[in-house]
Amino acid sequence: MASSLPMTLRLYQRLSAAAVPLAPVLIQRRLKQGKEDPARVSERRGKSGGVRPNGPLVWIHGASVGEVLAAAALIERLRALNIRILLTSGTVTSAAIVAKRFPADIIHQYVPYDSPRYVARFLDHWRPSLALFIESDLWPNLILSSAARRLPMVLINGRMSHRSFPRWQRVSATISALLGKFDICLAQSRADAQRFAALGCRNVLTTGNLKLDVPAPPADMAKLERLMSVTRGRPIIVAASTHPGEEEILLEVHRTLAGYFPSLLSVIVPRHPDRGEAIARTIEASGLHVALRSHGDLPIATTDIYVADTMGELGLFYRLAPIVFMGGSLVRHGGQNPIEAIKLGASIVHGPHVFNFTDVYDALDSAGGARQADTQEALVEQLGQLLDDPVARETLVAASERVVEQLGGALERTLVALEPYLLQLRLEAGAASA
Repeated sequence: MASSLPMTLRLYQRLSAAAVPLAPVLIQRRLKQGKEDPARVSERRGKSGGVRPNGPLVWIHGASVGEVLAAAALIERLRALNIRILLTSGTVTSAAIVAKRFPADIIHQYVPYDSPRYVARFLDHWRPSLALFIESDLWPNLILSSAARRLPMVLINGRMSHRSFPRWQRVSATISALLGKFDICLAQSRADAQRFAALGCRNVLTTGNLKLDVPAPPADMAKLERLMSVTRGRPIIVAASTHPGEEEILLEVHRTLAGYFPSLLSVIVPRHPDRGEAIARTIEASGLHVALRSHGDLPIATTDIYVADTMGELGLFYRLAPIVFMGGSLVRHGGQNPIEAIKLGASIVHGPHVFNFTDVYDALDSAGGARQADTQEALVEQLGQLLDDPVARETLVAASERVVEQLGGALERTLVALEPYLLQLRLEAGAASA
């Protein structure tokens, strides 16, 4: 197999194998940065204390929180078929989400570092029956080693952004060699499908975006009632999944809006909760009053900004506030998924940089289901109008819900495409138990 690979992949294999002695240095650095779980570092080397369950095992891999949550409904449907699931991801935050929101029988492992030795150890232990890779987290050794073992692989919820596509075209032989290992690619949109086909996918179907079929996130009702009781009567805006560079803008937006809505409470939910302390210091330096949820604080009458720096509580704050600004869109991150907020009745406002969800935001904006604000001044205007006009909020929510309903269905289409593989797994399970 190696001799037929392009030079780039052969070189990658040799370098990644040679880099194994450097793994302890990398791990120590990531531990200091809080990017690894010290109790589970061995999983990064392909080792696991977990036992592989008997029967078919479907391995689902996603890079981080967004990909893992996108697969939630699919995982639930597979569980209903009595199929065991091995879920891998690469971030501490995604592992925390799995522990908090997924059933206990879902096996979570950190994906091994992409060294041939670690990948082989991982595959030897788990011996998956089918591999489903979410979106575009394509690690060469993981893919090539799986293909060498004749493991069926499907790319689900495939996404190839307009920014990534030209970069991959420059190394077309490399990406073609990887994408060609997948039995089938299930793309989010026609544009994604065309890009994957152009880059070497042999069999491409457009199934839609699984993130449009995600269930509304849960919330602890006792905590919600407590928050509602301490904020009753106050206008509230939630800024969800914010990124560096956005909080400073949001503070100024709050300051301006508070001149018109004196009791305004802004809730900032950073994409990475470990930034909470730094955000709070910035708020304090600006002269506004802040409370930190990670400290156990609740907003009081004098609280201007409430920093919700905890994991897995977005469902709580989407239920609390009628207006949600989707973060990652005032800076060039590409925006965050608005679907969960819409399913909980929020009016959506976003910035100009939403290329991670182009089709979704285009549909929402054109249908009047979301509002775009390109500047700080525009953000003040859009949020102010929604705070002042309940009818406008209701109109926005109704339009967004219609769009989500029209764009849904990816889960069913994905299951139809996977049915031949799932049928084979059921046949194998029946033969093994006979």
